[in-house]
Amino acid sequence: MVALGGAGMALTPAKAAGQPQLVHHVFFWLKQPGSQADRDRLIAGLRTLRDIPVIRRLEIGVPASTEKRDVVDSSYDVSELMFFDNAQDQKSYQDHPIHQAFVKSCEGLWQKVVVYDMAIVPD
Repeated sequence: MVALGGAGMALTPAKAAGQPQLVHHVFFWLKQPGSQADRDRLIAGLRTLRDIPVIRRLEIGVPASTEKRDVVDSSYDVSELMFFDNAQDQKSYQDHPIHQAFVKSCEGLWQKVVVYDMAIVPD
């Protein structure tokens, strides 16, 4: 909470105008599941996407070693999670030459891709 001078007024934290508002989560299944070389190549390709200016944040991961439950799908090989300010920035990312080069160089590695795009609901 932030207090303002003698006004005695308090502001509660809110989504600042500069906060990301769209999440883009992509899951990849390799053509050769379990291939460390293919996984490493895909991860290296995903890292190149960090140079696209409209991406606010990029995380790359693999299935976690958590408890096996019916609701947990750990069948994918690699995942990437991106944050954008808005849908237009996400579209700019899709069309960006770095993204296009990534797809061209790595699409032969995967057999399946699933994308979940989420608009962040304000508090």
